[in-house]
Amino acid sequence: VVDGHGTMRVLHVGDATEIGKVARQSTEDNLEPTPLNIQLTKLANLIGKIGFTVAGLAFLIFFVKDVVLYFDFGSLNGWHEWLPVFERTLKYFMMAVTLIVVAVPEGLPMSVTLSLALNMRRMLSTNNLVRKMHACETMGAITVICTDKTGTLTQNLMQVHEPNFYGIKNGSDLSDDDISALIAEGISANSTAFLEESTNGEKPKGVGNPTEVALLLWLNKQGRDYLQLREQVHVLDQLTFSTERKFMATLVESPLIGKKILYIKGAPEIVLGKCKEVVLDGRQVDAVEYRSTVEAQLLSYQNMAMRTLGFAFKIVGENEPNDCTELVSANDLNFLGVVAISDPIRPDVPAAVAKCQSAGIGIKIVTGDTPGTATEIARQIGLWNSETDTERNRITGVAFAELSDEEALDRVMDLKIMSRARPTDKQRLVQLLQQKGAVVAVTGDGTNDAPALNHAQVGLSMGTGTSVAKEASDITLLDDSFNSIGTAVMWGRSLYKNIQRFIVFQLTINFVALLIVLLGSVIGTELPLTVTQMLWVNLIMDTFAALALASIPPSETVMLEKPRRSTDFIISKAMRSNIIGVGSIFLIVLLGMIYYFDHSTQGMNVHNLTIFFTFFVMLQFWNLFNARVFGTTNSAFKGLSKSYGMELIVLAILAGQFLIVQFGGAVFRTEPLDWQTWLLIIGVSSTVLWVGELVRLVQRIIHKKDRNEK
Repeated sequence: VVDGHGTMRVLHVGDATEIGKVARQSTEDNLEPTPLNIQLTKLANLIGKIGFTVAGLAFLIFFVKDVVLYFDFGSLNGWHEWLPVFERTLKYFMMAVTLIVVAVPEGLPMSVTLSLALNMRRMLSTNNLVRKMHACETMGAITVICTDKTGTLTQNLMQVHEPNFYGIKNGSDLSDDDISALIAEGISANSTAFLEESTNGEKPKGVGNPTEVALLLWLNKQGRDYLQLREQVHVLDQLTFSTERKFMATLVESPLIGKKILYIKGAPEIVLGKCKEVVLDGRQVDAVEYRSTVEAQLLSYQNMAMRTLGFAFKIVGENEPNDCTELVSANDLNFLGVVAISDPIRPDVPAAVAKCQSAGIGIKIVTGDTPGTATEIARQIGLWNSETDTERNRITGVAFAELSDEEALDRVMDLKIMSRARPTDKQRLVQLLQQKGAVVAVTGDGTNDAPALNHAQVGLSMGTGTSVAKEASDITLLDDSFNSIGTAVMWGRSLYKNIQRFIVFQLTINFVALLIVLLGSVIGTELPLTVTQMLWVNLIMDTFAALALASIPPSETVMLEKPRRSTDFIISKAMRSNIIGVGSIFLIVLLGMIYYFDHSTQGMNVHNLTIFFTFFVMLQFWNLFNARVFGTTNSAFKGLSKSYGMELIVLAILAGQFLIVQFGGAVFRTEPLDWQTWLLIIGVSSTVLWVGELVRLVQRIIHKKDRNEK
């Protein structure tokens, strides 16, 4: 493919090729339900059963009491005598339907979608481009992150870490002696890479092999113009780098000494094997004797996850052939030294990894690098502990493929490093983790990563990755940083908390409204809330509340918690206690109002029903502030200025309620109230907020006392 001649034999085309297999796996439908979908399905089933049961029982009780036992069916003659029966039956049927409408949170899917959509926009400002909406929340449920190395954990910027040329003192600037001049000329001429011209003070960038670019950048840093040096020499022959040869050689006519020079660079062990002597501080040393010293240096570099290159040269006589292959095969080169090249760890990665680990998220490095390099990177980011971790915690792709599913399932949760991994290994790892109940996020930037990105619950592609990887992913990390993954987890967990707060708020209203309609009808009064009033209440608890609670900014404290299990019910014990407790108090207060108005001299007239309706809405209005900080000990006013949505919704609810009461008339069954009544309703109903503030204040004092004791 690179040079020479050959004949191609086609064995497979299309989907049967390796690229075809990757393409097919990356476009397979991922039928894995999201954790939120699983939990909302359970919630919908429970609420649906409760709503239909209560409605069915209510209809049955009223039908038997007021129809079956009330009318003497044997004496009814003609349709006009049956009409009251039908009217009363229809009345109770409509009441039952109303109870179902009240009980079932039909706005919940819309509210969740609204929250997800708002978060998609906000996450963009943190370099997380959400491509699939469900990924916003799913990130908060992940338990395992399978990350690649290059570009995510590292800077994807190869650079010379340490030059170790034996002809000069290590670490000093290049001098103008012959050896240093040969090194500069060799790096410039024996290369196929180029540097781009830097503009506006930007750092120079390179085009070509990243390793060769790193060498040119290092030379540029020493004040040497590689292009000038390259143009001064006359290239006679060249062997470009190949994985088979593992070296590159260039024969040039050098202006330095006016002779032909062969420059070679490549894998140090290969280059050293072709050398007869080592140039050491200006003197020649036998290469065989010095080999153990070089190998020890190479091992120390490789253990630090660095790539190493060996350099050699040979002054070629005029009568010798201009054939690099023949000249190299003579094995009489002079070894110049080695260079250690590294792809540095991103500065923010160790802290981001620690943050994810403290949040209970397991991290696994899946890379094509060698086991030594992968392990060293894992050590540098705080993932690998040489004292506690064993061979059980790392594996190569080949060894992983040889494991049976049972053996792999036994080890998969303990693995921290998979080196020399292939695309199929990465996909299999993801699917086995999912079988163990893990919620998996995968990072990748190449076409080969597409199958794993597609099959994970959340696929995270890199902003600099291929279009195929981006298409298969759910979120694109615009800055390629692992730190952005931790930020996405924080957003996801905060969003889930907001959804829980919304459910607490909504189900409290459902609980109260359901029993008010039911018990109010049992008492025998007018329906406490009309259909239009219920629609307004639904608007508050669905759209308005979703907007208000979705606008709550994320909190770093969620990263101190462990990931939730996908099998957990979305209504926690604390939520259930809050819904039933607060709802019962509201119910007692509202039933007391119904009893008081019903036995007053005016009775349950429109004026009293308007007061009842307004008080009911204001109770929920103040409870919205409590719901905003549910699950925390914070004051309801903390961070309120940052929740612009909350401020607007509060004003919208107050304005809407005022307009309905003052101008709704017969449509909403209301009549205008004077300002004294308004102030009384708002003041008395605000007790809900002040009691909540008092409870949270006591909790803060207790928590502070516990922390001080610890």
